[in-house]
Amino acid sequence: MSRNKILGAIFGFCIGDALGVPVEFKSREELIKEPVTDMLGYGTYNQPPGTWSDDTSLTLCLVESLCNGFSLEDIAEKYTKWYYDAYWTPYNVTFGVGNTTKEAICRISRGVNPEQAGLDDEYSNGNGSLMRGLPLAFYLKDFEDEEKYDVIHKVSSITHRHLRSILACSIYVEYAINLLKGYLKDEAYENMKVNITNFYSNTDFKKEFASYNRILKYDIAKLREEEIKSSGYVVDTLEAVFWCFLNGNGYKEVVLKAVNLGNDTDTIAAVAGGLAGIYYGIEAIPKKWIDAVARKNDIIRLAEQFSNSLNCN
Repeated sequence: MSRNKILGAIFGFCIGDALGVPVEFKSREELIKEPVTDMLGYGTYNQPPGTWSDDTSLTLCLVESLCNGFSLEDIAEKYTKWYYDAYWTPYNVTFGVGNTTKEAICRISRGVNPEQAGLDDEYSNGNGSLMRGLPLAFYLKDFEDEEKYDVIHKVSSITHRHLRSILACSIYVEYAINLLKGYLKDEAYENMKVNITNFYSNTDFKKEFASYNRILKYDIAKLREEEIKSSGYVVDTLEAVFWCFLNGNGYKEVVLKAVNLGNDTDTIAAVAGGLAGIYYGIEAIPKKWIDAVARKNDIIRLAEQFSNSLNCN
């Protein structure tokens, strides 16, 4: 596994996030009239260009924790530090926090076990655990299925414990692992479908397959743009991510396609951008976008630390 892929994934993710932040909640209709074509600033949260949101903050917290191996308590501690102390934020301000994530972190701070802290009701199926799962692909690449999925379940459950949210994380991380193993994007997609279906068919998760039919049973890439929703609901987000990545040609096209779907622009572009960063590499990301990213050097140092911990070339 190469350092290039780690740098590509992390910068691919945080740049997607930063591209989406200024236009989060804008409608698709508005963005058809005025599409995002470059790194903007201000807008929704009045932040300068290159500012990333909670999506990247929580992802970087996970990267930092995994540098020392897997500890659910340490991951939860870093998430708590982010929420209360603005740890791993661009400018010492925490913004854009989802309700489920906020409630789960408050529960952890009251002493609830991290594995039980996440909310598990039907209405707690936002994209808040999906959006921070990418680093697990690097850490779990060579793990056996049983242990691999167990770790994914536990990390999602810190904030999102409903089976639908957990399954989204498994689908995404499994797909990213296939990309890391060198498969072409379409081959990786078919492999992921087989692996997920085989592993989860005889479990409680099977009842959630219906929610992901357009990904697991059919070919999501063949749908028209108007059939793709871009909300913060975990199923909509994951569908949009696969649609953008499978139909995009190159990093820039993938993330701009994602942003211009509208609504939850930062998360969809971040999650799709992470895949594109793995697949196309750091060199495919426009240098001016990398240079614009808040705390660029801190992110490079963290990526190096993660690479060293995984013995990357």
